[in-house]
Amino acid sequence: MKIIAFVGMPASGKSEAARTASEMGVPVVNMGDVIRKEVLKQGLEPSDANTGMVATDLRKREGMDAVAKRCVSQIRESGSELVVVDGVRGIAELECFRREFGKSFILIAVYAPLDTRFGRVQKRGRSDDMDSIDGLRNRDERELGWGMGDAIIASNAEIENDSTLEAFKEKVIEVLKNYSRENPVE
Repeated sequence: MKIIAFVGMPASGKSEAARTASEMGVPVVNMGDVIRKEVLKQGLEPSDANTGMVATDLRKREGMDAVAKRCVSQIRESGSELVVVDGVRGIAELECFRREFGKSFILIAVYAPLDTRFGRVQKRGRSDDMDSIDGLRNRDERELGWGMGDAIIASNAEIENDSTLEAFKEKVIEVLKNYSRENPVE
């Protein structure tokens, strides 16, 4: 089994990379879904503030790798030789996945400039999105506080996402094919 995960600041393109993998027939485990599910379980509105609060609280109660631990069983239960993970948020999550899957776990960092990311946030319209560039900066700081910067530094490769969607998808496909040579995807 090979696991390829994406890490990056909010709206950098992690979910678009995962969508590209899904279009190629690769199963995707979305780490943010774990938090969104917990928000709904607690009866909260899925706003950025509530999502951030629940994510931080979960990590305080269960450890900084709490979300990753909840995803491990989903990955194993996929029954696939190749799985993509959308949304590593910190070094503890990376360490959890590497403990569980060893060298079969590959982390890809996705980069995009702040202004580009904010433009994407304004277009995508998710309930947990920020409504100002300062809100995006605050979310960046919150996620960096979870060790995201260290996870980005520890990634196996990086993809710049500062051009067209088509160009980005081509880069993602190339990376997926490169790192999954033992388990080819077409």
